[in-house]
Amino acid sequence: MTKAIRSVRSFSEIADFLAQETASPTDDFAHCFSETVDGFRISVAEDVVTSDLPDALQVQLATEMLVRTMFDVLRDTRFETLSDRIAWGIVHAFHRVAGQLDGEADKAALKVRDLIRDADGSEVMMGELEEAQTLCQSLDEAREAVACMRDHAAATFHSETGRPWSSPRGSLVSGKRTASVIAAQDFLAARRQRRIDQHHPQAPIVIFSGGAEGWHDHALIWERLDAIRARIPAMVLATTAQEKGCDAMAAAWAASRNVRVVAFTLNRKLGAQAGFRRNEQLLALRPVEAVVAQGSGLQSHLARGVRAKGIPAHFITLANQREATSR
Repeated sequence: MTKAIRSVRSFSEIADFLAQETASPTDDFAHCFSETVDGFRISVAEDVVTSDLPDALQVQLATEMLVRTMFDVLRDTRFETLSDRIAWGIVHAFHRVAGQLDGEADKAALKVRDLIRDADGSEVMMGELEEAQTLCQSLDEAREAVACMRDHAAATFHSETGRPWSSPRGSLVSGKRTASVIAAQDFLAARRQRRIDQHHPQAPIVIFSGGAEGWHDHALIWERLDAIRARIPAMVLATTAQEKGCDAMAAAWAASRNVRVVAFTLNRKLGAQAGFRRNEQLLALRPVEAVVAQGSGLQSHLARGVRAKGIPAHFITLANQREATSR
């Protein structure tokens, strides 16, 4: 019997095809995959290239597919519980490359600064300065593109698991430079200002810390944070960055509300004093409000500090939680 080969697409396949044909990249991808430098090089050992950037929409779809496919192929199998670990690693790979490029860009920026300081106006020196600036701009362009891919992969991870992707260390900040650079001095000044804006947000700070054990009523945490955000729409949430319990609930809330998070992880070098030092750092932010959920002695210490400084605060206990069946 001759096997029939179906040549007509199903309605779902047609819908998917039309969606891809008519889709357009998000503003972030369109922005981060626009050229900022004519001649591109990310290593002094490489020649300058003038080839185009990859298509923004194709990169966006490919990035999402990398993460989502792992969940699809492992779903309903004995390896389903491993999918989030593998997907986490995929996102982390983007994060590591973005971090490497960021470090290389910093070194290139220092080189530009040194050349500006030693510039004697000679043709050779100006040529070297131009090459150094091209390298720095190229590294910035590459870093922003990879960071955009990382952020989209992290969003896909969150969509699949319901949990925000978090890095073991470092920041997840990203953002495309929009102003064109004319002079080397202006370029470095803009770069410094951009770093300040990203890592030292000027918006009102709300600090959050909570216990890791015994918490199940995430709605209780979300409701309290929603109430604060209704009064302080531009808030930035500073947390003690634990990976489970209240801090994880707060991070998930921030991801769902597109609220910026500043994660204060422990400095393990400080030993037993690490948690108390972190509390001091949180209080030094001059927060406009605080949320402290019952936990260990560290939460009690932070609560005392909040009261001593007269910071408007919300104190939540385990007894405030509702039964799982009633939620």
